Amino acid sequence: MAASKTSDTSIARNKKAFHDYFVEEHIEAGLVLQGWEVKSLRAGRAQLKESYVLIREGEAYLLGCHISPLSSASTHVNADPTRTRKLLLHRGELSRLIGAVERRGYALIPLNMYWKRGRAKLDIGLAKGKKTYDKRATEKERDWQRDKQRLLRTANR
Repeated sequence: MAASKTSDTSIARNKKAFHDYFVEEHIEAGLVLQGWEVKSLRAGRAQLKESYVLIREGEAYLLGCHISPLSSASTHVNADPTRTRKLLLHRGELSRLIGAVERRGYALIPLNMYWKRGRAKLDIGLAKGKKTYDKRATEKERDWQRDKQRLLRTANR
């Protein structure tokens, strides 16, 4: 399971995921990338906002992740910024995820892309979708916590 990452190793984050989903579990997965994609990731040119994870034929794939090609990338390679990328997971993790997605109605959401020992990793969240009233309640709770901290700060002065 993925531990918290430091900000200097992070490539891209999906901030909207925590607004739209209740994330119950984190799974770390490797990515199968081409050379130009690694160069673009090192330059920080990735976006996870509209991406999702799909399980097809017993394999996990990342769809909709946009990695912008660099202008200095190789000219003989036809770069597709939103191509489907395969995820590397252990067989046991994959079978557990398949069960959660197909039987229990969970979604697999990419949360964070980061570097770990020179390799690009993806933090996937096993999540349930939030309803509109859940989103409002979460926002209300967040506002209350912020106001409470503000009141405590002014009372301590």
